[in-house]
Amino acid sequence: MKRRRVHAIATAGVAALVALALPGCTAASDEVRAPSPTAQGAAGTTTAPAAAPTPPAPSPTYALSTAPRTIPAVREHEAARGPGWKPAPDARVVVAQGDTAALSDEARLLAGELGIKYGESAAPRAGDVELSVEGAGNPESYTLTVKDGRVRINGPDETGVFYGTRTLKQAVRASGSAPEGTVRDAPAKPQRGLNLDIARKHFTPEWIKSRLREMADLKLNQLGLHFSDDQAFRIQSDSHPEIVSTPHLTKAQVRDITALASRLHITVVPEIDSPGHLGAVLRAHPDLQLRDVNGRAVKGAVDISNPASAKLIDDLLREYRPLFPGGAWHLGADEYQALVVRDPQASFPQLARAAQQRYGPSARVQDLATGWLNDRADVVRPSGKALKAWNDGFFAGGVAGAAKDIQVEYWTGKEIGARPPLEYLREGRKLVNLNDEYLYYVLGEPNQFTYPTGRRIYEQWTPLVLRGTTPVPASYDGQILGGRLAVWADLSGAQTQDQVAAGIRMPLAALSQKVWDARTPQLPWSEFQALAGRL
Repeated sequence: MKRRRVHAIATAGVAALVALALPGCTAASDEVRAPSPTAQGAAGTTTAPAAAPTPPAPSPTYALSTAPRTIPAVREHEAARGPGWKPAPDARVVVAQGDTAALSDEARLLAGELGIKYGESAAPRAGDVELSVEGAGNPESYTLTVKDGRVRINGPDETGVFYGTRTLKQAVRASGSAPEGTVRDAPAKPQRGLNLDIARKHFTPEWIKSRLREMADLKLNQLGLHFSDDQAFRIQSDSHPEIVSTPHLTKAQVRDITALASRLHITVVPEIDSPGHLGAVLRAHPDLQLRDVNGRAVKGAVDISNPASAKLIDDLLREYRPLFPGGAWHLGADEYQALVVRDPQASFPQLARAAQQRYGPSARVQDLATGWLNDRADVVRPSGKALKAWNDGFFAGGVAGAAKDIQVEYWTGKEIGARPPLEYLREGRKLVNLNDEYLYYVLGEPNQFTYPTGRRIYEQWTPLVLRGTTPVPASYDGQILGGRLAVWADLSGAQTQDQVAAGIRMPLAALSQKVWDARTPQLPWSEFQALAGRL
């Protein structure tokens, strides 16, 4: 298994930053200085030069290089004069001695993409690309140096080296060559990615793997898989096969997906949403359905006062933990319908009684829901995975509080019970940005959703814009871990897989730019869009 270390960094100011709004990397000039004209005699006649050795041809002169054109843009480029680097027939990708085990996958992939040879641990020569793991610091950082006809990419971890190979690949694809000089690069945010609803719409394994490859080139590192909802449960289960829908992903297909993700330095984050959004599970277990005081069934909601509900979900959590070896797990917790009525205690007396039995006479239904979230976190926590839950699953003013190590996946402040982002930040919680105003791609555009545009994300959104269009104070930037674009299949037939891929292409590219570097981009949107087309 690849090392999967992802940390936030503090990016230093860059004195030598080369603005990416400048034209693409300047290739070597083919012009050389012309020889001096033939000498003129004093009377205006041409005088033949004295016989002498032919002087050596002067060296070519090169313009000062500009930064490579990439998405996301590199954060720092130290310009230099020189011919740059382009793939040649005898060029190779080689790995430094001792780094073959760590970097062979990265080297083979890059060699294939550039159409050159893989030289393993051979000594580098002119025209080669050399990869090495060295130094300390953010594992996603890297240095890429083009000098003396060679390329050298190094970083403290193979993840950073891999991102350096993405920069080289894009530079060559954009301009035909990589510019002379040195790139020093690292992301502003440690979590960057795509969230995919495969419960309400079945996406084929090959389509998902295509998205992984697209994400890797954009230096995105998380794929969220929401695979359980009211409409369907989409991954094979051995503990509860009765809940699985057709079609679905087999465990072998999931392992294939996670293996590719690992090679591309992407963490797959699974989500079994509970205690709401469980309609597919409840179709096979109607005895676990939540009912109100009048006996009416509540869509998608399990009765959290029934111990059998917890047992079933915990069976699934334990079953799927080893299937997803990445370092994070999403617990769901949003839109539990018992908490969207005017008086949950009166509407669901069985939940109110269970809350008071567990937490005391002043406890409410929200406390029982918080206890549910904490209990599910306890099941997953021994795996060492980072824990996540939707923001409307965290409640204020209760007897019980959500565990402090659960990251808040902030998507809305519009739902009943949901709070503005500052309330979570003031509690000291870490947040991930999935702002439904900018980052929700909801098939069919129901409930006043509109498809997000890359331009709007690129020009208006930053990770500080957690709700609506207003950013939170920059002093909270360190608590915001990053962001993901989210595809939700509410009206699953509204678009085909190919239409979804086309629809999210530019929003995903724009997101990658803003989570890698939240500063105002140097390229105007029209140039960024054109660059994305070339890449």
